[in-house]
Amino acid sequence: MRTPTQRKHPHDDAPDTADAFRLLTTLPDGAERSAVRQEIMKAWLPMADRLAGRFRNRGEALEDLRQVAALGLVKAVDRYDPEHGSAFESFAVPTITGEIKRHFRDHMWTLHVPRRVQDLRNRVRTAQQELSQTASGGAPTLAEIAAQAGMTEEEAVAGLEALDSFTALSLDAVLPGTDDGYSLSDALGSSEPALDVIIDRESVKPGLRRLPEREKRILYMRFFGDMTQSRIAEDLGLSQMHVSRLITRCCTRLRNQALREAA
Repeated sequence: MRTPTQRKHPHDDAPDTADAFRLLTTLPDGAERSAVRQEIMKAWLPMADRLAGRFRNRGEALEDLRQVAALGLVKAVDRYDPEHGSAFESFAVPTITGEIKRHFRDHMWTLHVPRRVQDLRNRVRTAQQELSQTASGGAPTLAEIAAQAGMTEEEAVAGLEALDSFTALSLDAVLPGTDDGYSLSDALGSSEPALDVIIDRESVKPGLRRLPEREKRILYMRFFGDMTQSRIAEDLGLSQMHVSRLITRCCTRLRNQALREAA
């Protein structure tokens, strides 16, 4: 018969490592302490594996989840103090579960969203699952999800939107309803070179207005009339070298003025 001081473990097959933990607290760092520590972790590893199994089918390989759970078990063993009086599993379960949840939060989101939105996403997901088990048919409404999750409809909308942030489609994914292989990358816009030309032209207009008439005419003949320097020199009665120096000086002046005004 179980005495009043005896207590059943929440996990029926939980190992009895109370003596090992008490011994661990008395041992200094060294081979003997490492051996006792490894013995404890080996005994509790099946429990960590079971906790990892609760999170399967959520986009992460089960073996990777088991490794994360094992890391949580290591933290639990190192932080547990048997002098507090609570059983190890009551400390280890939330530690391991928290480690797995942090893994999902920090490594599994394709798009980074605030932690509050991640929490809304988890609550919405749970509400959807609960409603799907009780609904007679059809997808639950926004109001039903909000009521089930105990949140406002605005929060439910944020949670639903976050569901799409957990994973992302490849840019090579073919859009539904297309027969010609039209993908997401085909729908992306691209930079328009002519826009840069317009911006450059607008930026030099104030400087152009301040140039002497001869320099304005030379630049117009060169860049809008597509005339060579030799032809410009012949038309204006100047040397080709003089025209070249004037074009270089004007362009440098306009560039510097545009940069100063932009700054």
